[in-house]
Amino acid sequence: MNIHEKYGSELFAALRQQRTVPPLIARVPELTIDDAYAISLDFLRLRRAEGERVVGKKIGVTSKAVQDMLGVHQPDFGFLTDWMHVDGDISVEQKKLIQPRAEAEIAFILRDGLKGPGITPADVIAATQAIAPCFEIVDSRIDNWKIGIVDTVADNASCGVFILGEARADPRDHDLPNLKVTVTKNGAPLSEGLGSAVQGDPAQAVAWLANTLGEYGVTLDAGDIILSGSLVPLEPAVAGDVFEMELHGVGGCTARFV
Repeated sequence: MNIHEKYGSELFAALRQQRTVPPLIARVPELTIDDAYAISLDFLRLRRAEGERVVGKKIGVTSKAVQDMLGVHQPDFGFLTDWMHVDGDISVEQKKLIQPRAEAEIAFILRDGLKGPGITPADVIAATQAIAPCFEIVDSRIDNWKIGIVDTVADNASCGVFILGEARADPRDHDLPNLKVTVTKNGAPLSEGLGSAVQGDPAQAVAWLANTLGEYGVTLDAGDIILSGSLVPLEPAVAGDVFEMELHGVGGCTARFV
């Protein structure tokens, strides 16, 4: 077993056993981003072996608020599977959530595939069938969220589960950088943000993802759900919490934890 398989297996076991592990970079300081990506692919391989199917990709740590909160100052990327897609209430136990945090995002649903390098925001808009309001529930298999960029990339970009609102909109009908989101937690105002929080434009964030994954031979595919990054600070969640978001001019999304 090589080092990528070793830590991919460790993270997979941590997910299934609903526990955390010490930061990888603290144990193996020489790990690179390329190593982290290889670990994440092995993590994904094990999930697919149990029947999970890739339905999209995600970009994370795109906004300054989230970067400052986590101490990670460049974006990360990961895979979405059908097991992570939640249609209704989010069962903390069933979905093996350990230390979940909710973030409000704009999801892109692709009509056409994208393969970097050279993808532009205009290419992203042209390839997009619709955008949707979305909650991503991030979750780290690393102790106490003590992550660096290598840790979060290896850990599938700290992805837990995600839930899409029912609304769909044509991105051509909206000024994406100025799309506003407001979020409540248990009925009380929590946060608000603009599309510009993610690399100045959510379409730019998706272009970055396509180009970055293209370096590893991975494409964004027709039908993929692409999570473009949080517009607001991450908020811890526990069973009983209810989060609601409104992506103004598009629609809403609700995440209930049970």
